[in-house]
Amino acid sequence: MRALYIIVPILGILVIAYRYYSAFIAAKLWVLDDTRVTPAHTKNDGSNYFPTTRWVLFGHHFAAIAGAGPLVGPVLAAQFGYAPGFIWLVAGVCLGGAVQDSFWLWASVRRGGRSLSDIARTEVSPLAGLTAAIAVLFVLVIAMAGLGIIVVNALAESAWATFTIFVTIPLALVMGFYMFRWRRGSVTEATIVGITVMFLAVVLGKNVAESSIGHWFVLTHHQVTFAMALYTVAAATLPVWMLLTPRAYLSTFMKIGVIGFLVLGVIVINPPLQAPAFSQFIGGGGPVFPGAMFPFVFITIACGAISGFHALVSTGTTSKMIDRETDIRPIGYGAMLIEGVVGVVALITAASLHPNDYYAINTTPAVFKTLGLSVVNLPELQREVGEIVIGRTGGAVSLAVGMAQIFSGLPGMRNLMAYWYHFAIMFEAVFILTTIDSGTRIGRFLLQEFGGRVWKPLSRTDSVPASLFATVVIVLSWAYFIWTGNIATVWPMFGVANQLLGVVAFAVGTTLVINIGRQKYAWITFLPMCFLSVTTLSAGFLNIRDNFWPLVVGPDPALVAQGYIDSICMAIMMACAVIILVTTSMRSLSVLTGRQPMLSLADAEV
Repeated sequence: MRALYIIVPILGILVIAYRYYSAFIAAKLWVLDDTRVTPAHTKNDGSNYFPTTRWVLFGHHFAAIAGAGPLVGPVLAAQFGYAPGFIWLVAGVCLGGAVQDSFWLWASVRRGGRSLSDIARTEVSPLAGLTAAIAVLFVLVIAMAGLGIIVVNALAESAWATFTIFVTIPLALVMGFYMFRWRRGSVTEATIVGITVMFLAVVLGKNVAESSIGHWFVLTHHQVTFAMALYTVAAATLPVWMLLTPRAYLSTFMKIGVIGFLVLGVIVINPPLQAPAFSQFIGGGGPVFPGAMFPFVFITIACGAISGFHALVSTGTTSKMIDRETDIRPIGYGAMLIEGVVGVVALITAASLHPNDYYAINTTPAVFKTLGLSVVNLPELQREVGEIVIGRTGGAVSLAVGMAQIFSGLPGMRNLMAYWYHFAIMFEAVFILTTIDSGTRIGRFLLQEFGGRVWKPLSRTDSVPASLFATVVIVLSWAYFIWTGNIATVWPMFGVANQLLGVVAFAVGTTLVINIGRQKYAWITFLPMCFLSVTTLSAGFLNIRDNFWPLVVGPDPALVAQGYIDSICMAIMMACAVIILVTTSMRSLSVLTGRQPMLSLADAEV
């Protein structure tokens, strides 16, 4: 099977979904109307609320939602073969992910830019609002751990990769001061310098790694975790213009440019898919992570098909910048379709590797030995990239190898395999770190809001001690899971947490539709909610039974605490989702049976 036979039909399906399904929802459910004044205009404060042109906001929204999930999740799911992943990526993004993202963008715009948990509080019940807020906090911590462990596995023991990422931090600081303090508004100059230095960091990284100071950048897994935690504390507490904004700005260029180039490379090279359509591990027992295809393919791919985290972005920032209501469709639905394309290309990249080489990279040497397989092209690939990639679990390294293999197949690129590999590693790490520092900052605000109800000074976001304390608590929380876990335990937890937030978003969204009297269109959110509830709650239960609780009752006493913590966190998140399902069902039934009145449009839409 060649890649073109996959990617061309999928792109056609995505275009059809945007042209017809999103247009149907926009006309019948949302009833978009450009004569309505959006919160970006009514609450324009020049900071959080301000009208932004369609394509600029599209770029902002895509940069915010496109984290490591669509890159790494499909790569890990290749354990089941390429067919399950492609089917779920296409069906999930068209009927679920893009619907959720655009639905909550519309819902928040119609309600003055309010958050998901605040809407749940007013339109379902105070209990639903509190539960949603707790679920959001838990999901943020687990999501940061899931994303962070990918960075750790990619950078550990690699001086070239570590040096390249290290350079981006002072570079972002200099860009921040240049654009916002030294020469205000000089974005073009800073952009040219920033992109140039990034590429030089990749090129010179090889020389640094081979020099007398190269050992400074060879870090263990724990050292990378510690360094990442220190960076995130700084990024989440320093003024946003100083580090967070310029780093996100740099990552946006990389995301759009690299993904576009990768799609072009796949089309030009048209690599054969060496992985089988369905592997022998669809029933479970896979070496990359445990669990059968159902339900684990859905939580493994996660963000590429649907991501509950996106509802936080839609209601947290994007809804406050929508210029006209008709912009909701291309920004909310369209950006998620592009993320689906990212997932499809990532899966093609993984499937283009020989299966034996894929398993050799994504399992430990001890596990790979039990498979009775032998590497095929990996010795040559390792020589060309200049790194030992065997046993580099987590998906990021195998994706980088696959990307480098595709890029080096382009005309005139054959001898640049090592540079393409390290560029891909930098691309992934910058991609992920942008989400981690932004997510940690959001978590800090949530924790300060919660803690402020107990101790008032903690709620002051302008207080350095309060902000630092809340940030350190969030960072220590996700760093713990990285420090004690591995990809087989952390990624399934991340997938379940993210999808459970999707369940919450669809449940509250269905109630919202019923509340305003558009019951005949409730199936648009109700059907994805039902499917996602079954798969995610099943995966959560199996995670506790098969992955986490065995650590508690197992022979190694050092893993008992980890087993308890993982099991308790998973149980809490599942309980939050069940509470939301129950409270939204009660509210919906009360409205449908006439025991509670519907909300008038004037009450529901602000």
